[in-house]
Amino acid sequence: MPRFEVVTHVVAPPDRVFDISLDVGVHTASMAGSSEEAVGGVTAGGLVLGESVTWRARHFGIRWRMTSRISVYDRPGYFVDEQVSGPFKRWHHAHRFRSDGRGGTVMSDVIDFAAPFGFLGAIAEILVLRRYMPMLIRARSRYVKQVAETAPAAE
Repeated sequence: MPRFEVVTHVVAPPDRVFDISLDVGVHTASMAGSSEEAVGGVTAGGLVLGESVTWRARHFGIRWRMTSRISVYDRPGYFVDEQVSGPFKRWHHAHRFRSDGRGGTVMSDVIDFAAPFGFLGAIAEILVLRRYMPMLIRARSRYVKQVAETAPAAE
Protein backbone atom coordinates (compact mmCIF):
# COMPACT_ATOMS: atom_id res chain seq x y z
CA MET A 1 0.00 0.00 0.00
CA PRO A 2 1.56 3.34 -1.02
CA ARG A 3 2.21 5.96 1.63
CA PHE A 4 3.61 9.43 1.13
CA GLU A 5 4.00 12.69 3.01
CA VAL A 6 3.92 16.30 1.83
CA VAL A 7 5.28 18.93 4.24
CA THR A 8 4.53 22.61 3.69
CA HIS A 9 5.60 25.65 5.72
CA VAL A 10 2.83 28.25 6.05
CA VAL A 11 3.32 31.75 7.43
CA ALA A 12 0.09 31.71 9.45
CA PRO A 13 -0.84 30.26 12.86
CA PRO A 14 -1.86 26.58 13.14
CA ASP A 15 -5.52 27.28 14.03
CA ARG A 16 -5.95 29.36 10.88
CA VAL A 17 -4.29 26.75 8.64
CA PHE A 18 -6.32 23.98 10.30
CA ASP A 19 -9.63 25.78 9.66
CA ILE A 20 -8.74 26.66 6.07
CA SER A 21 -7.76 23.02 5.42
CA LEU A 22 -11.26 21.89 6.45
CA ASP A 23 -13.09 24.42 4.27
CA VAL A 24 -14.97 22.74 1.41
CA GLY A 25 -14.71 25.83 -0.80
CA VAL A 26 -10.94 26.04 -0.36
CA HIS A 27 -10.60 22.36 -1.24
CA THR A 28 -12.78 22.79 -4.33
CA ALA A 29 -10.75 25.79 -5.50
CA SER A 30 -7.48 23.93 -4.91
CA MET A 31 -8.66 21.09 -7.17
CA ALA A 32 -10.08 23.26 -9.98
CA GLY A 33 -7.82 21.49 -12.48
CA SER A 34 -9.80 18.28 -12.01
CA SER A 35 -13.19 20.07 -11.92
CA GLU A 36 -13.69 18.80 -8.39
CA GLU A 37 -16.92 19.82 -6.70
CA ALA A 38 -18.82 18.93 -3.55
CA VAL A 39 -22.09 17.26 -4.52
CA GLY A 40 -23.29 15.68 -1.27
CA GLY A 41 -23.03 15.92 2.49
CA VAL A 42 -21.43 19.19 3.60
CA THR A 43 -21.03 21.21 0.40
CA ALA A 44 -19.94 24.58 1.82
CA GLY A 45 -18.06 25.89 4.84
CA GLY A 46 -15.93 23.96 7.28
CA LEU A 47 -16.13 20.30 8.21
CA VAL A 48 -16.04 18.93 11.78
CA LEU A 49 -15.81 15.50 13.37
CA GLY A 50 -18.19 12.95 11.86
CA GLU A 51 -19.23 15.07 8.88
CA SER A 52 -18.81 13.84 5.34
CA VAL A 53 -18.65 15.28 1.86
CA THR A 54 -19.10 13.62 -1.51
CA TRP A 55 -16.73 14.89 -4.18
CA ARG A 56 -17.13 14.56 -7.92
CA ALA A 57 -14.06 15.08 -10.08
CA ARG A 58 -12.48 14.17 -13.39
CA HIS A 59 -9.14 12.37 -13.35
CA PHE A 60 -7.61 10.60 -16.35
CA GLY A 61 -10.68 11.61 -18.39
CA ILE A 62 -12.99 9.62 -16.10
CA ARG A 63 -15.66 11.02 -13.73
CA TRP A 64 -15.10 9.83 -10.15
CA ARG A 65 -17.11 10.15 -6.95
CA MET A 66 -15.67 9.80 -3.49
CA THR A 67 -17.31 10.28 -0.12
CA SER A 68 -14.94 11.04 2.72
CA ARG A 69 -15.62 11.53 6.42
CA ILE A 70 -13.74 13.40 9.12
CA SER A 71 -12.91 10.51 11.46
CA VAL A 72 -10.49 12.31 13.82
CA TYR A 73 -10.67 15.99 14.80
CA ASP A 74 -8.32 17.59 17.33
CA ARG A 75 -8.24 21.33 16.60
CA PRO A 76 -5.79 22.89 15.87
CA GLY A 77 -3.29 20.06 15.63
CA TYR A 78 -4.70 17.14 13.71
CA PHE A 79 -7.56 15.75 11.66
CA VAL A 80 -8.10 12.72 9.45
CA ASP A 81 -10.33 12.24 6.45
CA GLU A 82 -11.06 8.72 5.25
CA GLN A 83 -12.89 7.39 2.22
CA VAL A 84 -16.32 5.99 3.04
CA SER A 85 -17.06 5.10 -0.58
CA GLY A 86 -15.26 5.74 -3.82
CA PRO A 87 -12.54 4.67 -6.18
CA PHE A 88 -9.92 3.52 -3.68
CA LYS A 89 -9.69 0.28 -1.76
CA ARG A 90 -8.31 2.49 1.04
CA TRP A 91 -7.84 6.25 1.47
CA HIS A 92 -6.58 7.62 4.80
CA HIS A 93 -5.37 11.25 4.86
CA ALA A 94 -3.88 12.52 8.12
CA HIS A 95 -3.44 16.31 8.36
CA ARG A 96 -1.04 17.61 11.03
CA PHE A 97 -0.40 21.21 12.00
CA ARG A 98 2.34 22.29 14.39
CA SER A 99 3.75 25.67 15.28
CA ASP A 100 7.12 26.51 13.82
CA GLY A 101 7.82 28.62 16.92
CA ARG A 102 7.79 31.86 14.92
CA GLY A 103 4.06 32.34 14.31
CA GLY A 104 3.91 29.99 11.35
CA THR A 105 2.81 26.41 10.80
CA VAL A 106 4.42 23.23 9.58
CA MET A 107 1.58 21.48 7.74
CA SER A 108 2.06 17.78 7.09
CA ASP A 109 -0.18 15.60 4.91
CA VAL A 110 0.36 11.85 5.32
CA ILE A 111 -1.62 9.72 2.89
CA ASP A 112 -2.02 5.96 2.89
CA PHE A 113 -3.98 4.61 -0.05
CA ALA A 114 -4.58 1.49 -2.05
CA ALA A 115 -6.09 1.05 -5.47
CA PRO A 116 -8.80 -1.56 -6.00
CA PHE A 117 -8.65 -4.47 -8.47
CA GLY A 118 -5.88 -6.53 -6.90
CA PHE A 119 -2.93 -7.07 -9.24
CA LEU A 120 -4.20 -4.53 -11.80
CA GLY A 121 -4.60 -1.93 -9.05
CA ALA A 122 -1.06 -2.61 -7.84
CA ILE A 123 0.23 -1.95 -11.36
CA ALA A 124 -1.76 1.30 -11.51
CA GLU A 125 -0.24 2.33 -8.17
CA ILE A 126 3.29 1.72 -9.48
CA LEU A 127 2.87 3.22 -12.94
CA VAL A 128 0.59 6.19 -12.23
CA LEU A 129 -0.78 6.81 -8.76
CA ARG A 130 2.52 6.99 -6.84
CA ARG A 131 3.40 10.09 -8.87
CA TYR A 132 -0.06 11.51 -9.50
CA MET A 133 -1.42 11.51 -5.93
CA PRO A 134 1.52 13.43 -4.37
CA MET A 135 1.23 15.95 -7.22
CA LEU A 136 -2.44 16.55 -6.31
CA ILE A 137 -1.68 16.93 -2.61
CA ARG A 138 1.19 19.33 -3.31
CA ALA A 139 -1.17 21.46 -5.43
CA ARG A 140 -3.74 21.46 -2.64
CA SER A 141 -1.08 22.37 -0.06
CA ARG A 142 0.19 25.27 -2.18
CA TYR A 143 -3.36 26.62 -2.41
CA VAL A 144 -3.99 26.28 1.34
CA LYS A 145 -0.70 28.10 1.94
CA GLN A 146 -1.68 30.90 -0.45
CA VAL A 147 -5.10 31.38 1.18
CA ALA A 148 -3.71 31.26 4.71
CA GLU A 149 -0.96 33.73 3.96
CA THR A 150 -3.00 36.26 1.98
CA ALA A 151 -6.60 36.24 3.16
CA PRO A 152 -7.51 38.37 6.19
CA ALA A 153 -7.82 36.46 9.45
CA ALA A 154 -11.40 35.75 10.55
CA GLU A 155 -12.40 37.52 13.73
